[in-house]
Amino acid sequence: MIELLSDSIQDYLKIIYELTQSGETASTSSLARRLGIAPASVTGMVQKLSSIKPALVSYRKHQGVTLTAAGKRAALEVIRHHRLIEAWLVQTLGYSWDEVHDEAEKLEHVLSEDLERRIAVAMGQPDRDPHGEPIPNTDLVMPVDKSVSLSTLESGQETIVRRVHALDARLLRHLEKLGLIPGAHLKILSVSPYDQVMHIHVQGQKEAAMVGPAITNRVFVEILKYKG
Repeated sequence: MIELLSDSIQDYLKIIYELTQSGETASTSSLARRLGIAPASVTGMVQKLSSIKPALVSYRKHQGVTLTAAGKRAALEVIRHHRLIEAWLVQTLGYSWDEVHDEAEKLEHVLSEDLERRIAVAMGQPDRDPHGEPIPNTDLVMPVDKSVSLSTLESGQETIVRRVHALDARLLRHLEKLGLIPGAHLKILSVSPYDQVMHIHVQGQKEAAMVGPAITNRVFVEILKYKG
């Protein structure tokens, strides 16, 4: 389906999906911030996407934007392309996890369905990208992810990192330096009640680290041991 949609429309659908899945409202202002364009341009586009047949979004002024069934399917196809490409670049071409986003942003729009299938088969049908984000399956269903934000944990809990939600290359390099990558085991040593700064120990690291909400809100974990 997405081969019939412009790159710009694909970007809109993907961002609307990402915003609504993270619990945010896909307002014209939030879309404008993500896309780096004027709110008036966003309004014009979402009105267009709500009026075409089949409609890709549902839009009401002051109530935000939501995807229709057709829009969600198209968004998931773009996301599948993006995350498969990231996995392929790391696994096959030796890219690091902080280098792949911009490349995938370009290639996601031109990836043919045949090449998508071949890449997926060659990699053994991966279900997560290099950042641990789930990859929609061939039926364009997003796998269930039960990870929780590291920021919600308490002192004494032990966890394993499942995914990292970050686009900034410098932040990804910093997280890798701290050992906060998918698969890493860590223990919460203490949590400040005043600024939510965490004192954590990551398995394999010589020293414990202090991390604040700018990091803990972007790292998602599976709890291995509850407090107590």
